[in-house]
Amino acid sequence: MKTFRTAYFDCYSGISGDMILGALVDLGVDIKDIRKALKKMDLNGYKLQAKNIQRNGLACTQVTVAIEKPKHQHSHPHRSFTSIKKLIEQSSLPSKVKINSIEIFKRIAKVEAKIHNTTIEKIHFHEVGGIDSIVDIVGGVWAIESLKLDKIYSSALNVGEGFVDCAHGRLPVPAPATLKLLKGIPVFSTGVKKELTTPTGAAMIGFYAEKFQSMPAMTITADGYGAGSRIIPSFPNLLRVMIGEMPVTGSDGLVMIETNIDDMNPEIFEAVMESLFNAGALDVYFSSIMMKKNRPATKISVLAEKKEREILSKILLRETTSFGVRFYEVDRLTLEREIQRLKTTYGVIKIKVGILDGEIVQAVPEFDDCRNAARKKKIPVKKVYDDVFAMALKKWLA
Repeated sequence: MKTFRTAYFDCYSGISGDMILGALVDLGVDIKDIRKALKKMDLNGYKLQAKNIQRNGLACTQVTVAIEKPKHQHSHPHRSFTSIKKLIEQSSLPSKVKINSIEIFKRIAKVEAKIHNTTIEKIHFHEVGGIDSIVDIVGGVWAIESLKLDKIYSSALNVGEGFVDCAHGRLPVPAPATLKLLKGIPVFSTGVKKELTTPTGAAMIGFYAEKFQSMPAMTITADGYGAGSRIIPSFPNLLRVMIGEMPVTGSDGLVMIETNIDDMNPEIFEAVMESLFNAGALDVYFSSIMMKKNRPATKISVLAEKKEREILSKILLRETTSFGVRFYEVDRLTLEREIQRLKTTYGVIKIKVGILDGEIVQAVPEFDDCRNAARKKKIPVKKVYDDVFAMALKKWLA
């Protein structure tokens, strides 16, 4: 049965950037890999640390960002959204990590700009502009993307109550920026007089969660606990993240994104396709069309999950000469797929098997395996492919 690899964020004690990192490291994402990824940004003056601790008897992981205070400087300078965006864009991080990190910062910038009656270009972050918040958001995005998830769900968020001290003085919980980021998200409070959901946590889960609900039907395969910085006597201050397999029912609900191009250097199309696939497109293809005034043109079609629509649309607008895109929902019915291994005279070749209602109806060799075998044998890849295809048909479809 085809399944979706799914994550469920259980935010009974709220959510913050460091709690997300802690839970994902506790799940098995290597902290060394996160550090290595973050080094691709021109960002210094910090140490990312992870340690195993216990909260209310539960083993968990606490991730902290230790800031190295510069000499002859009382505090780190506040950063603008523009400078953070430039920092991320100029890094060598994977394109999807860059795009998603910038989108999360943009969410925060928009609400901050509204609160202070200015624009996102002029807004300067205080708490969220610090090194620790940049590390939390970019590191958290990298960790989430490394898990190769199909779906992300979340519980309602415990926001806490009382007051929090910040750069603008003492403010009620949820703080104004957090409150705006929480619009449309179910929240509650258990009476704890602390800030349990931070702007960083609200922005990240608001960006990633497809739905806020009770735990969906899924087979749990892993779980992780990320510790918050505060001790709460009444319950463990932890973010719990569960990974599981959720069965796919019915056809896939997807979105098709399209744009027509008649004035772009053809050499750019390859780079655009690569960017779209890196950002999560399921399929990308080009069609030759005729536009107004009988101009030859190319239609770019991008098939994707609905949650990727905004990101992929912005890639088309940024990386092509298009002034607009269109999109519409589509349904897709797919075969259940398995990868089998077939011993052949050319070595072991992977075969992609397609199953419909429990019956194998397709058996296709993986082209890269055939090409590698052909190179070793110094024979045409067509011969290897045809021979292996015939063997696969005989084994699975005869």
